[in-house]
Amino acid sequence: MADPRDLSLFVRRPSDGIAAMDLVVDGVTCGACIATIEKGLRRQAGVRGARVNLASKRVTVEWNDGALDPPVILEQLEALGYPAYPFETSTVDDVAKDSEKRLLRCLGVAAFGAMNVMLLSVSLWAGADSDPNSATRDLFHWLSALVALPCAAYAAQPFYESAAKALRARSTNMDVPISLGVTLALGLSVFQTLAHERAAYFESAMMLLMFLLAGRFLDQRMRRRTRDFAFNLSAIRVDRAIKLFEGGEARETPIATILPGDLVLVRAGDRVAIDGTVEDGRSDIDQSLVTGETASVAVFPGALVYAGTVNLSGALRVRVQSAATGTLLDEVQGLLAKAVEQRSSYVQLADRAARLYVPAVHLTALSTFIGWLLLGAGWQHALVIAITVLIITCPCALGLAVPAVQVVAAGALFRRGLILNSGEALERLAEADTVVFDKTGTLTDPNPSLANAAGIAQEDLALAGSLALASRHPLAKAIAQASGARDPISAHEFPGQGVSALHRGRRVKLGSVAWCKAEAEAAPVAAAWPDASLIALRTPERAVVFAVRQGLRSDAIAVVAEVARDHEVEILSGDREPAVALVAGELGVKRFEAGLKPADKIARLKALASAGRRTLMVGDGLNDAPALAAAHVSISPISAAHIAQAQADALFLGERLAPVADALRLSAKARRLMLQNLWLSVVYNSIAVPLAICGYVTPLIAALAMSGSSIVVTLNALRARDARGTRP
Repeated sequence: MADPRDLSLFVRRPSDGIAAMDLVVDGVTCGACIATIEKGLRRQAGVRGARVNLASKRVTVEWNDGALDPPVILEQLEALGYPAYPFETSTVDDVAKDSEKRLLRCLGVAAFGAMNVMLLSVSLWAGADSDPNSATRDLFHWLSALVALPCAAYAAQPFYESAAKALRARSTNMDVPISLGVTLALGLSVFQTLAHERAAYFESAMMLLMFLLAGRFLDQRMRRRTRDFAFNLSAIRVDRAIKLFEGGEARETPIATILPGDLVLVRAGDRVAIDGTVEDGRSDIDQSLVTGETASVAVFPGALVYAGTVNLSGALRVRVQSAATGTLLDEVQGLLAKAVEQRSSYVQLADRAARLYVPAVHLTALSTFIGWLLLGAGWQHALVIAITVLIITCPCALGLAVPAVQVVAAGALFRRGLILNSGEALERLAEADTVVFDKTGTLTDPNPSLANAAGIAQEDLALAGSLALASRHPLAKAIAQASGARDPISAHEFPGQGVSALHRGRRVKLGSVAWCKAEAEAAPVAAAWPDASLIALRTPERAVVFAVRQGLRSDAIAVVAEVARDHEVEILSGDREPAVALVAGELGVKRFEAGLKPADKIARLKALASAGRRTLMVGDGLNDAPALAAAHVSISPISAAHIAQAQADALFLGERLAPVADALRLSAKARRLMLQNLWLSVVYNSIAVPLAICGYVTPLIAALAMSGSSIVVTLNALRARDARGTRP
């Protein structure tokens, strides 16, 4: 745990009178954990609220500023049984890897115990217990106990801990019957051994643990892959900066005390903490985590730098525009937070089934015990049958059904050039009935070119290029590259419109035709280049219009045609209508909208959702990030801005669009396999449970049935490797 004296470094102040801190907590596995943490923290005096993110294991706590010290929050979480640490990317990775290693160790111990106890049990079933008073049988039972008890005590810890937390939260999960079944089986087996009985059930308990740990490990591996591919904006926020005071004094200062107009020093190697304009110094900036630009960007006096970027080479003196609030990072994170909230209630398919499954297991075992007592059986015989029912109905196959398919399908998609950011994406992709494409950089090649460069005066091209360097819009790259500009003009960007600057005493703008009031000049350019996107330069003297072209991706026509066979297809673009209409015509898409701002795209997605549609959004770029988050499921090309990647459920590699069609096709198959596995589990129980209730199930049958059901669903999951269909 971080030193409590340093926790102030991680405290944010989102508004007056409120303090907040992001923590990562260990041991969060289910909804019961969320309830325990949130209720426990809210009972603390001064705490205004607490929110838990199950996927990232992050807890965001808000309290009245000054009402309590940050270490108190960590102490409260420790008392609840959830050790916590300040949220840092390295901390999250370390906790996830430690948890995965622990599960792997538990799985190894359970497998060791299961194999050895099963060898002893098979010997007994083969005839070593033929003598009712056999000392050999008792010896084998004690040897089984000697192996099983310490192995189970170690291997079952993840289930016992999870079950205990669920019960403290007055709820249940799949780990409750597992823990109960293992405990009763081991306890009764020890009693049977002490009483020199013919049967003991050590092998059933160990087999149960081994297969459930295998499923839990697969699920944990998928969750860690999700965190590795996903990107968290909070992880790149810097809470302190070096402020330059009058007289030359430089002092590290909390970001909350830095105001617009202040001067800060950004040393080489430091992450930029604020949005501002470079006043002195030259350097290279790595903007990949904010803008998606993989190559470093040279900055000079007048250039804009953004919070979250990294200064690579030289020291910079930066005049602050935004610090604690109002940065580019804040604006995007605010939009994303609103869109992401609708996903917080999503429950995986296996969890929904288990919600009904767990009480059914308990009720069945209890009814069996009472029924046999009423029929005149002794309590020991009735308990043996009840434990057999509890073990044979424990959801081993259910625990493997979903994560096994997820891992196999994720590997198959990766080989086809698509990386899943979330195990849940498979189910949501399979549910999608409408596919919405962004045009620029998604359907079109992400590398644009300036089509009418020969007709632009060199002076206008140079000015537009310098302004383009200050813009984050992907089409601005074409103008910057065509002009060869190296020195950006200090400009203010208006999202969805363009950039504006005061240059040599004149107001100049580069952006959309409507924003620059260049409709008259745009008409002949649009006629000459109907498939181009138009960007205008506005000076006090004149307006100049640039035609930027992006050709379709090589397989876009074939992929859209394949997708349209089973899904409704739309195009939502911020580009002008003629350019969008031309692309839609080439692709055979009848429904399209042009000239949209980010909020307009979200509005359209919400309208589709209200109409009962489940939308897959395929988009690229910073402006698409909120729309990607608002969609039912989303995919981005790997060339997209990293903020867009953060909200995409999957990323596709390379120039081809084919992975989008592959994702829809294979996810549908994976969904079918998940449902098949769940039905296999139901069929297994419909056969095994009546036999167990009637007392016909021996320990061997119980162990083989339990392991057999798990093997069947695993083998069925391997079918996800083969996505039927011809790739376009």
